Amino acid sequence: MKNSHEHEHSTRITHPWVAEGQHTIRFGGMIIDQGNDWLQLGDWVQMAEGLGFDSYWASDHPFLYQDCWTTLTIAAQATSKLRLGTLVNCIFYRSPALLARLAADVDRLSNGRIILGVGIGDLPQEFELLGVPLLSTKARQQALEEAVQTITSLWQSEDFTYQGTRLQTQQAPLPGGPVQQPHIPLLIAGGGEKVTLRQVARYADIANFGAHAVMGGAYQVDDIVRKYAVLHQHCEAENRPYDSVLRSHLTMPLILAETHEALQAKLDGLPQGYLKMFASSMIAGTPQEVITSYRALASAGVQYFISSFFRHDTETLQLFAKQVMPTIKAEKDTL
Repeated sequence: MKNSHEHEHSTRITHPWVAEGQHTIRFGGMIIDQGNDWLQLGDWVQMAEGLGFDSYWASDHPFLYQDCWTTLTIAAQATSKLRLGTLVNCIFYRSPALLARLAADVDRLSNGRIILGVGIGDLPQEFELLGVPLLSTKARQQALEEAVQTITSLWQSEDFTYQGTRLQTQQAPLPGGPVQQPHIPLLIAGGGEKVTLRQVARYADIANFGAHAVMGGAYQVDDIVRKYAVLHQHCEAENRPYDSVLRSHLTMPLILAETHEALQAKLDGLPQGYLKMFASSMIAGTPQEVITSYRALASAGVQYFISSFFRHDTETLQLFAKQVMPTIKAEKDTL
C-alpha cells in the first residue's frame, strides 16, 4: 500500500521511448477539425504513419471534438507503429483513477504505444458546460500534482491508497495495467516557470509548450531557450538528468503550399476566426520558409515537433513529411 509520501520521483529512470529520441528529431501530428468520420480518421493516421510521423495526438475538448480515448482506440486499430497521445487530458474531466484505467487499456490495445498528456484546463466555458467548478490556477496546479501521483501509482501498485488534499483513494486496484515499462510516458503541458516546469521535472517524461497563452506562452525562440534553462534548473533540483525529459513543441496550425500565391489562396479558404485566434502559434509558408522556422526551434533545443493539420489539407501533410521533416532531421543527425 502506497501514499503520496512514498513517491520517489528522484529515482525515475529515463523512459526508453524518450531515450530513443535524445540525439534525433521526431515528429507527431494531430487533426484540428477531426469531424465525425471514423473511417476517414483511420485513413489519415495510416497516411501519417506511412509518411514517417512518429505519433498522433488527440485533444480533450468534449464539446469541440469526439472523445479523445475513442479517437485513440480507432487510431490504434488502424496503425501498428504510430505512438498515440493525448494533448492533453484535463485532469478535472475524469477522475484520475478512470484516466489511469483508460490509458492502461488503450496501451494494452495498442501493444504499448500510448502517451498520456495532462494539464489543468484552459477553457472556462468547457468547465461550465461539464458542470465542473473552475478552481484557481494555484488550486488546479495542486490538483494536477495529486492526480499525477495517483495515476502513476495506480499503474504500479495492486493495492493503492492515497490521501491528498484534494484526492483520496482507498485500496484501489488496477488489474490489467499498461504494457509499457517502467510506465506509460507522461507529458505535462505548459510553460509556467515556477510551478509547471517544476512539476515536469518532478513527474513527467515530456515537456510541451508553444507560442500561445494556452500553450505555455513560449512566443519567441528566446522564450523557449529561457524555459529550457529553467527546466534544467528544476531537473537539477530534483536530482534528475535533464535529458530524461523530452522537449516537445506544439505548432497550431501548420499550413504549407509550394508558392506564396497558393498559400494565400489556402489561407483565404480556412476558418478566419480560428486563424486569428491562433495567429501566434501558426506556422505558414513555403517548404523552405517552414524549414527556416523549424530549424530555429530545433536550435533552441526542441527535440520533438507536434504539428496540427486541417483534415482535408493533405498537401500540407505531404509537403511537410517529404521536404521539411527530412531536412530538419538530417541537420540534427549531423551534429
